[in-house]
Amino acid sequence: MSTPPREAEGSANGLDEKPRLSEHEKKANHIASEQKRRQAIREGFDRLTELVPGLEGLGRSESVVLKKTVDYMRAQLKERQRLIGRIEEMGGQVKEDKRIT
Repeated sequence: MSTPPREAEGSANGLDEKPRLSEHEKKANHIASEQKRRQAIREGFDRLTELVPGLEGLGRSESVVLKKTVDYMRAQLKERQRLIGRIEEMGGQVKEDKRIT
């Protein structure tokens, strides 16, 4: 009796696997991924500076952008609550899913 021929070592169920990346390729991929992540963050901060009043023309200090964004959002939520109260004072109704708790 003979044993069946073995599959090439490193293949799973006879399917070809992708060759493993070298350390240099892994490092290059990591660097590229990190650059892409940082670029996405930069673009997000740029969008915030376009949307939030008072951020136009300021330097792009991330802490300033975040603080002013939080302040702006809190003011927007407070104004929304005020408007909901005004609607209700006038006899109107606001659906539960439109309320902020």
